[in-house]
Amino acid sequence: MSEASSTPKTNDAVSIADGGANPITKSAAKKEAKRLEKEAKMAAKSAKATVASAVGEKKGKEKKEKEENAPFVNTTPKGHKKDMNQPMGSGYDPIAVESAWYDWWEAQGFFRPQTKQDGSPRDEGQFVIPCPPPNVTGSLHIGHALMVAIQDALIRWNRMLGNTTLFVPGFDHAGISTQSVVEKRLYKTSGRTRHDLGREKFLDTVWDWKNEYQTRITSQLQRLGGSYDWERVAFTMDEGLSKAVVETFCRLHEDGILYRANRLVNWCVRLNTTLSNLEVDQKQLTGRTLLNVPGYDAKEKFEFGVITSFSYPIEGSDEKIVVATTRPETMLGDSAIAVHPDDPRYEHLHGKFAKHPFVDRRLPIVTDAIAVDMEFGTGAVKITPAHDPNDYEVGQRHNLEFINILNDDGTFNANAGEKFQGMKRFHARVAVVQELKNLGLFIEVKDNPMQIPLCNKSGDVIEPILKPQWWINCKPLADEAIKRTRAGELVINPKQSEADWYRWLENIQDWCISRQLWWGHRCPAYFVRIEGQDQDAADGKNWVVGRNLEEATERAKKLAGSAKFTLEQDGDVLDTWFSSGLWPFSILGWPEKTPDLQHYYPSSILETGWDILFFWVARMVMLGIKLTGQVPFKEVFCHAMIRDAHGRKMSKSLGNVVDPVDVIQGLPLELLHDKLLDGNLDEKEVLKAKQGQKKDFPKGIPQCGADALRFALCSYTSGGRDINLEILRVEGYRKFCNKVFNATKFAMLKLDETFVPEPHANPTGKESLVEKWIFHKLNLAAKDINDKLLERNFMMATTAAYNFWLYELCDVYIEAMKPMTDDSMPLATRRSAQNTLYTCLDHGLRLLHPFMPFVTEELWQRLPRRPNDPTPSIMVSSYPIHNKAFVFEDAEKEFDGVFAAIRTARSLAVQYNLQNSTDLQLFFLVQSATEAAVFESQLPTITALIKGCKVAKVAYTSSDIPAGCGSSVLSPSIAVHLLVRGQIDLDAEIAKCDKKLDLATLNADKLRKVEAQPDYETTVPDIVRAANTEKLKTFEAEIENLQTSKEMFSKLK
Repeated sequence: MSEASSTPKTNDAVSIADGGANPITKSAAKKEAKRLEKEAKMAAKSAKATVASAVGEKKGKEKKEKEENAPFVNTTPKGHKKDMNQPMGSGYDPIAVESAWYDWWEAQGFFRPQTKQDGSPRDEGQFVIPCPPPNVTGSLHIGHALMVAIQDALIRWNRMLGNTTLFVPGFDHAGISTQSVVEKRLYKTSGRTRHDLGREKFLDTVWDWKNEYQTRITSQLQRLGGSYDWERVAFTMDEGLSKAVVETFCRLHEDGILYRANRLVNWCVRLNTTLSNLEVDQKQLTGRTLLNVPGYDAKEKFEFGVITSFSYPIEGSDEKIVVATTRPETMLGDSAIAVHPDDPRYEHLHGKFAKHPFVDRRLPIVTDAIAVDMEFGTGAVKITPAHDPNDYEVGQRHNLEFINILNDDGTFNANAGEKFQGMKRFHARVAVVQELKNLGLFIEVKDNPMQIPLCNKSGDVIEPILKPQWWINCKPLADEAIKRTRAGELVINPKQSEADWYRWLENIQDWCISRQLWWGHRCPAYFVRIEGQDQDAADGKNWVVGRNLEEATERAKKLAGSAKFTLEQDGDVLDTWFSSGLWPFSILGWPEKTPDLQHYYPSSILETGWDILFFWVARMVMLGIKLTGQVPFKEVFCHAMIRDAHGRKMSKSLGNVVDPVDVIQGLPLELLHDKLLDGNLDEKEVLKAKQGQKKDFPKGIPQCGADALRFALCSYTSGGRDINLEILRVEGYRKFCNKVFNATKFAMLKLDETFVPEPHANPTGKESLVEKWIFHKLNLAAKDINDKLLERNFMMATTAAYNFWLYELCDVYIEAMKPMTDDSMPLATRRSAQNTLYTCLDHGLRLLHPFMPFVTEELWQRLPRRPNDPTPSIMVSSYPIHNKAFVFEDAEKEFDGVFAAIRTARSLAVQYNLQNSTDLQLFFLVQSATEAAVFESQLPTITALIKGCKVAKVAYTSSDIPAGCGSSVLSPSIAVHLLVRGQIDLDAEIAKCDKKLDLATLNADKLRKVEAQPDYETTVPDIVRAANTEKLKTFEAEIENLQTSKEMFSKLK
């Protein structure tokens, strides 16, 4: 492949390269094969490293352990369904569970939009996400995993709700970043630069890189379970997307929005290109600071954070005028000195000149009330119009000379004077100060808190310089974006991002879209060189644009008239964000009127990091409205930025950048270290990164699996701006996966071979209390998860799913149903309990599926299907929603009371150090006949849910409670008693009773004082008074119970 261009060849043009996402070169395929082989070896080594082989163990035991921990090998043919007739594993193995499913889902077409027969979206609705395209600069990191987890959860949820879903994957060519990383690798491996290769061969190298890393990223996205429609995969330099770039450039130019101008730009010497303001970071300095600068010897440090004062001689006199600057070297480009028109100190100098000490140049002294604050410093300001944004404005106001002193490589040109020509800019800084001292013009240097602009790609210090570039007038585009957002056509969440959105758009500046790179979309603009004319290439009037060479030639003919001309295509490429700004509609075929564009535009949501809200999102909205007339998506959701456990930004040199695949399959520390050698870090950076890895992952990264990683990342997402990621927390969710796996495995034992689920999930109404309770809890969980996903509160959605499985299904119902499925129970009771269990497992797995696609598919496939249910996969099953048939509010209230008593009984056992007893005897004093009946019916459940409980009885009066019980009051009408006679220290228990009596009496007295206040009945709300009344009754019952217990313990002495 030759050039990243989408325009035809002229004098300096190159042929179009097919930047399709699918074609992979042979060299890239070989590299990928080697990478996969290496990854397999690493995975095997990782798994082997987990095998325990303690010294002194018997060989038989050691052999058995090695067999159990042998690396899993997937034997399912690619695209085939996993054999579910094989027995379930002895324990949860994420690598085994996650194998084969993705290929089968894709082969079955589950990732494609499910539409009506005519190809239009279903009547239920549609949900479309254009996946933010990851850069092909390298592998994905954990921040990308967060993006996949959130977006795929939304897609899977909407797919299960019956909506037509489209999740479009893609990749960004990332002009500056990719060219930079390839150049670094080229120099590191061969000692050559891109100029040594030449443009065409260098671009071939970049295409090879792109193909290799696109393949690698695709594999990562698939390991994470992203259900993308791979048939629609896009790359920003595909032929179709390149056509969209050319069309946009030409249309904006024709509309007068895009123009050429010689203006100040942010110049990165290291990368040798222009940058937009958004690609420049501001480093805050508190005072004098010595810094290294890229491109200089590592031992060299240069002075920043100071202000240098010096004087200019006034022409024709012995007088001098003192100015100050933070960049002394720029004085070589000074073309004036400005003073305030009302400053009496300089009235006599108005219209006069200062002499430049190093070059033959007169500096006019101009008056400017805008640029000069006469209270600041000396009240005189040096003006460098070609190298300072503020001075640029002064230069335009006063028609000053714009003197460029800097070459593109950061050396000074002839305009800087013979003494400094060819000198590197920061060497010149030192030399200028020294020469000023030699001439007696130096005054002083002082600390100066300030910001210095740095390239966020290379870390180089940015230089403002004059360059003829292509610009977009963003003001009218931004005004329309603000108008549409305020009208409600676009919703931005979280709300704090919305405030940033308006602030940035309201203060928007013109956008420089030219980049001095080789990798990217070449500008479809042509300089018309007319024979015999002296033309200025900086003047846009001498340029034409064209969708193709023919169109450009026709326009050039009109410009040149009858004169001969040649066309020279602009050698620059376009800012990466220019093509990315077209992403939501270019991936659907725009500018052609395709069925995809008709059906799936605008998108439903754009989910991305808040840090690129302006880089990318704002530009998509502005360009989308301009080119299509519509806001490109209805909602923007900004996720947080992932930092390490210490709150630090992820950085390769710190060793805290985490590959999500390493979290999925685990990686020993040794192999983590080895991966550092694959990058572009130098030896010192590798050593520093290794130290960071050893500190954060002393035992390497544990194997967690994709499901646990996805669930953890969603559980972190609540609307904040930063996430401090703890890998141990991810490992904790692997244990949750294990709980779900083992609970389902155990529950399957309760669903014997003769069990056939009912044709529908709705309960009959004849279920037991605990069954009705779990149905109600399942219903609440379904409603809560749907509501929270609608609100984009992923933390609360995952919490609801987690709580249902762990604390309601596993901890309560599965335990409570054990006696209900005993062979001694009537068949109707057993079948009812089984059907309830089946529904909970079926619906519970569906609730989890958007967050944990692999383990839920694995377990759901093992469940029997309801009669006449042909659903092939959990991912296309129906998502549970609120069901009136599952509402049992009375049952919930009744069983919650019983379960509160169970928890109290467990606490009593712990309090008396009897938690390991197998002979617990419990008595529930229930003074309400209705509540007593409920407790009587639930005694088998109570016994099942309290470990070691041998006897559980309902007592109706205190006389029914045997002597020697410890007790706790649950409510005014319910108390729990545990027989502890002979197993406790009586004196200690009496002392405990006294302490509790004092506290209960104190609380009751406080409440009585509150109720005794004169205005209590009139000023305190009814609901509060009712709650206080209930509290007082409970305190009084507790006091009575404690007094009884104290008397009882005293009698036993």
